[in-house]
Amino acid sequence: MLTLKKLLAVMPLVLLTGCAANGIYRSDYSPCLATADNPCQAHSLQQYNTAAADEFLLGFVEVDDQGQLRDRAQMQALLDKLYQLAVNDSIIINVFVHGWHHNARPGDPNIESFKGALARLSKIEHDLSLTKHTATRKVVGVYVGWRGESIDVPGLNYLTFWDRKSTAQEVGHLGVTELLVRLEEIANVKNALTPPIKSRLVVMGHSFGGAVVFSATTQILADRFVNSKVGKSSAGDANGFGDLVVLLNPAFEALRYAPAYDLAQAQCSYFDNQVPKLAILTSEADYATKYAFPAGQFFSTFFETHGTIQRNDCKFPLSLDEGAADRSAVGHFGPLISHTLTPTNPQDPHMAIANYTNMKNIWAAQTTGGSTQFGTTVLTHLNKTNPRNPYLNVRVDKELIADHNDVFGGRVMDFLRLLVEMSTAD
Repeated sequence: MLTLKKLLAVMPLVLLTGCAANGIYRSDYSPCLATADNPCQAHSLQQYNTAAADEFLLGFVEVDDQGQLRDRAQMQALLDKLYQLAVNDSIIINVFVHGWHHNARPGDPNIESFKGALARLSKIEHDLSLTKHTATRKVVGVYVGWRGESIDVPGLNYLTFWDRKSTAQEVGHLGVTELLVRLEEIANVKNALTPPIKSRLVVMGHSFGGAVVFSATTQILADRFVNSKVGKSSAGDANGFGDLVVLLNPAFEALRYAPAYDLAQAQCSYFDNQVPKLAILTSEADYATKYAFPAGQFFSTFFETHGTIQRNDCKFPLSLDEGAADRSAVGHFGPLISHTLTPTNPQDPHMAIANYTNMKNIWAAQTTGGSTQFGTTVLTHLNKTNPRNPYLNVRVDKELIADHNDVFGGRVMDFLRLLVEMSTAD
């Protein structure tokens, strides 16, 4: 009993000393040229590899536990910089929202991986511009930092599952939505010109960051799915948010995705030029969302009541067990998975390698249950949805995404690059 009393007395001290930092990391909002000798750690605007083929700009925007911007001046500094770029040049804005156990701290592994992905994208854009004899689109990364870790004591930090999951949804509903809408405005700022300067916006979220992005965009996606069509009818293509929303190994329940699935499924046919607007990619080897997530959800949903939903939209039958869907992560709930993504040999003589110029035609020609090659990967339709349904929930082979955190692999990034090119082709 004495030992237990001592443990209880010490525990608050352990938790207090183990609390993760709760402040702003990037407090200098002036642009900074990052080099090996000057990493610009305190700066929220960082320029890398100036005048090189892999040049890019990285900006930070930080949000607190209540979903409020830590400093609106930080966001405004980013927006002002992007407006300056978008007035004269076509830019590609890539937003990344990190997940559990991460933040905007200098040296965070997610930041380093994101920088590597931006450099690779910039090099590809540079090479493409030489091939097409066009101006190079400038690559911009926006890293959205939130308090993905509230206790940084190893072992104890896994007890923050419920707290951080709730915070992720709060963050998405509030400050992040404004940021994303403002970024979309910049991406569209010169579309009305003749000829237009077409910038692009891709929004990505990983793990609980996927929950942040889904919370921030799900109502916008639903609204645009209907309102973007002529007379709010079935005529025309369904629009999305930005050019593409991508959720990588997202950590939120399948039941939250079910309404979006139903909305898109209720439309029995799409025009040939309908392109993806939402892509959910989950590795079959993501054991964090496959096993740990349902374990956490078991306690969260223990006292809730669930039923079974029967759907038969457009002759695609669906039986949805609400309890299972409420406990399962969206990428591991079989009834709502629409595609698989697998690796392929680039020398395979039976499949022509898709390139940037013909991807849209290949997508338009796909058939129910068919396969489409994206570079060194193959996207296979599982015959559960219309082939051109704009919402994709994809199970990814472990060779492409090895685990929960391996989301910046070259072949997956190449697949997403081709998907974006297809979604924005003129």
